[in-house]
Amino acid sequence: MGFNMNRINPNQTQVIFHDGRFETLTNEELSEFLLQMGISEINTAMEQDVTD
Repeated sequence: MGFNMNRINPNQTQVIFHDGRFETLTNEELSEFLLQMGISEINTAMEQDVTD
C-alpha cells in the first residue's frame, strides 16, 4: 500500500493513499500507523514517497 504524508499543523499529518483515500492523524496515531507499516523513523518517512 503506497502513501504520501503532508504535515498540516504541528500535531496533525494527512496520510494520502495512492488509491485516493486519506486520513488525518495526530502524532500518536501517526506513530502507531508507521509502526504497523514497518517504518520506525518518522523523519525518513516524511521526506519520501512511501510505496509497498
